[in-house]
Amino acid sequence: MTRTANKPVAKGLPDELHSGDRMTQEEFHRIYTKMPEDFKAELIGGIVYVASPTRRRHGKHHLLLGAVFTAYEANTPGVDAADNTTVILANDAEPQPDLYLRILPEYGGQSQTTKEDYIEGAPELVAEIAHSTHALDLNDKKEAYAQFGVSEYLVVSLKENRLRWFDLRAAKELEADAQGICRIRTFPGLWIDSGALLKRAYRPLMDTLTQGLASAEHTEFVKRLASKRK
Repeated sequence: MTRTANKPVAKGLPDELHSGDRMTQEEFHRIYTKMPEDFKAELIGGIVYVASPTRRRHGKHHLLLGAVFTAYEANTPGVDAADNTTVILANDAEPQPDLYLRILPEYGGQSQTTKEDYIEGAPELVAEIAHSTHALDLNDKKEAYAQFGVSEYLVVSLKENRLRWFDLRAAKELEADAQGICRIRTFPGLWIDSGALLKRAYRPLMDTLTQGLASAEHTEFVKRLASKRK
């Protein structure tokens, strides 16, 4: 998230964040804005989680999945993609997901952009690259995303060498099709080749997405978004 300098910390609050601290979103946000630019922390269920340094494998998978989200955004008017962006979900939840994809509010989406340029409300799709955060991403964070309205959730589990895909509305884990493709329901045409992603095979990954973007379901989704534009 972007920090703003010279904001006072409320009386009685600490001036830095540590894993395990308990506080409200407002308290967390106020302190977080004063932390250094390279510092990352999240508030999940009222508990602070300070991120560990990220390894190369995390960064490589993050970059590749981000390329898929970016290409989908470029071909789908009304959709917004971003990485490492603060999302204000509730009084006890302020995560900073690795990636999100959302429908813009003027196209019928459920989240807003605040005047400080944060996201308020749940993006429709969230993705995390899980290694040191494996337990958090698949438990408390998944529950928070489900509770506050995220529709679908992707976790690139580096420990399991597996792409895990959840329909949070139905409270169930989904499986890729026989070809290993996850066809995201909330964003028709967003086809992710799980095998190619895990192998970091850029060309087949993007070829699969191209097929999804050329599908009738994606064409219909673009029309549906256009019809909802305010």
